[in-house]
Amino acid sequence: MLFPVVHTIGSTVYLIFFILFVCASQVPRVNPGIGWWALAILCALLSRTTYFVLYSPQDMAITLGVYSSINILEKLFLAIGIMHFIKKHTAINWLCIAAAAAELWILCAHLLKSENWGYTLGLTIYNVAMLLTVGMVAFKHRKEVPYELLLISALICFALVLHWIVTFIALRFFSDWEVIAFLIGTVLVLALYLSLISGILAQLYKRLIDAEANALDLAYQDSLTGLNNMRYVDALFDKALMLANRPHQLLAVIYIDLDNFKPINDTAGHHVGDKTLQTVARRLKENTRSTDICARVGGDEFVVVATQIENEEQVHSIAKKLLAKLTEPVEIDSKSYSLGASIGISLYPLGGQSLQQLIENADTAMYDIKHHGKSGYRIFTPPTQKANTGPSH
Repeated sequence: MLFPVVHTIGSTVYLIFFILFVCASQVPRVNPGIGWWALAILCALLSRTTYFVLYSPQDMAITLGVYSSINILEKLFLAIGIMHFIKKHTAINWLCIAAAAAELWILCAHLLKSENWGYTLGLTIYNVAMLLTVGMVAFKHRKEVPYELLLISALICFALVLHWIVTFIALRFFSDWEVIAFLIGTVLVLALYLSLISGILAQLYKRLIDAEANALDLAYQDSLTGLNNMRYVDALFDKALMLANRPHQLLAVIYIDLDNFKPINDTAGHHVGDKTLQTVARRLKENTRSTDICARVGGDEFVVVATQIENEEQVHSIAKKLLAKLTEPVEIDSKSYSLGASIGISLYPLGGQSLQQLIENADTAMYDIKHHGKSGYRIFTPPTQKANTGPSH
């Protein structure tokens, strides 16, 4: 009575898993290993079904022959699947040769009218070898899938290896072990395929998270220089403003327009122009703090939002440092190019209450520098106060 129940439950669950694998394989750009595992679980279903249908205690030759042949294909597809999963295809030919040798063993056992152990010996050796291969590969690459799912798959493979060895020995002494062996094997195989499909889903989830993170990076990043863009400044400005509202702290919006960039871009070419902008971006990052926001807002225009400033003197120090670095010659393809920088600065709250107003006033201060010889900096001062002009170079 237990024999048909075990096979019926096993076949039903295998069918459900096969449907799950087929559905998951339809997801765009899913790991190709899942298609091979769908074939493997289909072979597990077919081997279990044919064993139950053809089972005859009086003549087990045909039953064992068909069951073994399909079971060999299951382990072959399982092993090929793990190779595709980790993108290592070099061993697949050897796996196919091993499967062909095992099929030949079963055929010879049938033609020579071998005892039942002749079938099971060849099948056991083959299954042990294949499961060890899958287990070792999964263990070696266990860090490539989140939640240690490949480690779980490896441990289950090793448990199945032990199960096949114990079953081969136990069947020699206990005839009733067959049903128990199928029951234990069913549980382990289902656990294995559950861990594998969980690994696929974990990879898909990680891919979605990474894609979302990349999309956010692209949305907030200038593709040429790697700096943030104006959208990013808008998104983080309120947080920066919260820091500026702390006692004895200021916020400065520094608007930078490069001098002499257009002649370089026009005469030396866009390739040199792009490298020049990348050099400027790198200098900005290297000479500002991690709490500051650096962004490219136009062709040769940049904005730095400097936070946690203690006093106005610190703003002068930052401006002088940036001006000195940005006016250093740029070396590209063994040629030196001279740049300048006109810098306008507005301080919150005197220079504006909103980001737009602060940028506009910093832009106004920057144009004052351009109209008075370029390559200098100026802090914006409302018309009612005396203008504060920094040194020009």
